Amino acid sequence: MEIILSNVDGTPIYEQIVRQIKSKIVGGELQPGEALPSMRLLAKELRISVITTKRAYEELEREGFLITQTGRGSFVAPVGIELLREEQLRAVEEHLTSAVRAARLGGLECKEFLEIAQTLFEEEL
Repeated sequence: MEIILSNVDGTPIYEQIVRQIKSKIVGGELQPGEALPSMRLLAKELRISVITTKRAYEELEREGFLITQTGRGSFVAPVGIELLREEQLRAVEEHLTSAVRAARLGGLECKEFLEIAQTLFEEEL
């Protein structure tokens, strides 16, 4: 499993791990029931502390993305469609908040911002 960490990001390492694993689950790259690397193995691959990977896995479990079985490891939880949708909506809201700030700094009117958003939404990506 490929996870890319950034020291420049400003986001704590465990949060970067959580964000990327969630993205892989929501995007279908990781399937329900699929085993994740052990905390020790992931820590070794990423050259970070086991405590950091443990914290990330615990956060993912708390949010319902992972199930940890003692002695067996951590597995992708059967995630409900509502949980996936809610996660996606939260991500969209974060991006829109940044876009609104940029629009206000640039002096755009709400109507102009909405026209840009609609044009982008209707484009095939």
